[in-house]
Amino acid sequence: MKSGVDIQSVLKQVFGFSQFRPLQEQIIQECLEGRDVFALLPTGGGKSLCFQLPALIRPGLTVVVSPLIALMKDQVDALQSSGVPATFLNSSIASGESRERLRGLHTGQYKLLYVAPERLLLSGMLDDLRRWNLAAIAVDEAHCISEWGHDFRPEYRQIRNLREIFPEIPFMALTATATERVRKDIVEQLHLRQPSVFVASFNRPNLTYRVTPRSGGYRQVLDFIRTRPKECGIVYCLSRAGAESLAERLKADGIKAAPYHAGLESSERARNQEMFLRDEIRVMCATIAFGMGVNKPNVRFVIHHDLPKNVEGYYQETGRAGRDGLPSECLLLFSAGDVAKQQGFIDEKTDEQEKRIARAQLQQMVHFAEIGACRRVALLDYFGEEYPETQCGGCDNCLAPRTTYDGTIAAQKLLSCVYRIRQKSGFGVGLNHVVTVLTGGETDKVRQWRHETLSTYGIGTEHSRNEWGAIGRELIRLGLLHQNAEKFNTLEITPKGVAALRDRQVITLTKPREPSKPEVRRVGEIACDELLFERLRLVRKELADQLGVPPYIVFGDNSLRQMARNYPQSNVDFLRISGVGDQKLQSYGRAFMAEITDHLVQNPRQLFADDSFETPDPSVDKRTRGERLNGTTLETLKRFNAGASVAEIASERGLAESTVYGHIANAAELGESIELSRFFTAADQHAILQAFSKCGFGNIAGAVEELGGRFHYGQLKVFRSVKQRDPFARPR
Repeated sequence: MKSGVDIQSVLKQVFGFSQFRPLQEQIIQECLEGRDVFALLPTGGGKSLCFQLPALIRPGLTVVVSPLIALMKDQVDALQSSGVPATFLNSSIASGESRERLRGLHTGQYKLLYVAPERLLLSGMLDDLRRWNLAAIAVDEAHCISEWGHDFRPEYRQIRNLREIFPEIPFMALTATATERVRKDIVEQLHLRQPSVFVASFNRPNLTYRVTPRSGGYRQVLDFIRTRPKECGIVYCLSRAGAESLAERLKADGIKAAPYHAGLESSERARNQEMFLRDEIRVMCATIAFGMGVNKPNVRFVIHHDLPKNVEGYYQETGRAGRDGLPSECLLLFSAGDVAKQQGFIDEKTDEQEKRIARAQLQQMVHFAEIGACRRVALLDYFGEEYPETQCGGCDNCLAPRTTYDGTIAAQKLLSCVYRIRQKSGFGVGLNHVVTVLTGGETDKVRQWRHETLSTYGIGTEHSRNEWGAIGRELIRLGLLHQNAEKFNTLEITPKGVAALRDRQVITLTKPREPSKPEVRRVGEIACDELLFERLRLVRKELADQLGVPPYIVFGDNSLRQMARNYPQSNVDFLRISGVGDQKLQSYGRAFMAEITDHLVQNPRQLFADDSFETPDPSVDKRTRGERLNGTTLETLKRFNAGASVAEIASERGLAESTVYGHIANAAELGESIELSRFFTAADQHAILQAFSKCGFGNIAGAVEELGGRFHYGQLKVFRSVKQRDPFARPR
């Protein structure tokens, strides 16, 4: 690196972190070498540090192109809190303040300038940039430059002109989500020159994904929020009216909530967002207008009250949970009615190409919502990434696998009905009409096409329309039916479906999940003195209010939980807390350490296990064994306790070994006694502990790699689950 500066020292002294997140160090090195960079890092992956840290090291000014005023102010507040000379220019600043900031830029007072794209290319601004010793240009939320991106902004297209004006200045493009097509478009639109490309994993291991049937949606949302009384989150709604109605009902039931959508006055939107950022309201009920630019790290849950229209939007919205890396939950309430509603919106479009794309995207979203396999695997597969295991242990389908059944007869009826309709009419129909014929419905189309005369008419009254719809969509996922998006989603039997019908093949289907209240799970949470944590939160809020900034600008929850675990009472100890740099020690150290000292005068110091592991309270879960474990997990546990090996259980039950390991890990998390000596020697356990200490407790894939593949994902998942319940267990 040409600068000769120890970037590790800058990372700790300024930003308070002892190590980089994945790819950050490599990106920073390339940036300091003066190369163009394209970086795709997930939400919470530390994109901002990739241009902020180099800006402190090299001479000159780094300009950051940012799409939203709120995002600019938020990042500048955070930087100034850490002692970094940064500022922004936009329409929210009074003219006098703007002139003062311009004077500071002329005198070299700042290292970072945040600015909107439309302001950047004003003639006066371009003249100023030439005088300000421009060192680099970073384009944040770079997907906005692509028409194929989910949040295209035409004004972003102007940024490419800067390459001609400043041909020698290195560019950096950063985004949190982009398909391969969008990535290529970003590189082309910005005229990046042989850029160093960094694409991190799309996996967010701290997020738990759940989908449950919507049954009285409001009550489900209310129950979910009430079981998390000190946590904040976002509830996404399809319509503006839905967001407002939900917020009003939550407020009436004692939940601090507010709406956010494009139809509100800008002042009301800004006020509601500010209250959310400052922890003065717990729940934001919003349309998709809310999200980008909201850098709130401690959002603990995201609920989709309605079905998103595509997977990329769903990923982006769920990504607003757990930006600080702590465990957070994503809940989607799903109903077949949502599918029909979205299809109705698509039918209103006038452009046939748009309709085709929208139908295909909706089909992918429904596939994700109804799939019986691991949701994380499906989500990553959408972005072209392969998950190393068949189960993640962090979605509803892995934590409580759905039961299957012999659906041969139902599948034969539906496949036969599709075949008979096409045979009689000479054309295909959509799933809704097939279901109408199966259930003996009397509609104009049935009469018009004489489908009441078919042998399959009315042979499916044993299932409801919704049940038949779910069966039909699963047959599409299994490849027995094809839904033709270019022909109004009409159904066609595939060669595989014809063979299954002709040969009377056994077809296994998945039972839909029953509506249920999601469990409060905190796998990977930092165990700490919860009473002290709450006291430190109050100190943080008081300091933040005095400074006029959101609480997380002072410290994130991660830092507070470490304080409430390690009880730092000296400057040296306080600096060991993640997120504490020299400036934050000077600004806030005394107040937090005084609170810790006062707490210890009144309360005993709690002891915790190894820093990597959680110490749960076994008394919390008072359910019976049968209530905690589902039937298939109980059966696995029964055989395991009788002495059967994982391989034997998998063979006897016709399951994959990874599924059996998942059952055992789930049982361990819920308090069942599992002897690690059944899987590992004492030396093995010591080696695994060291690997987790190095890679982090939440990073099983990293531990697999660190151990050179000696143990696979399922084995290490069992190890982690046992340690979570009993961190003091010693290898033997």
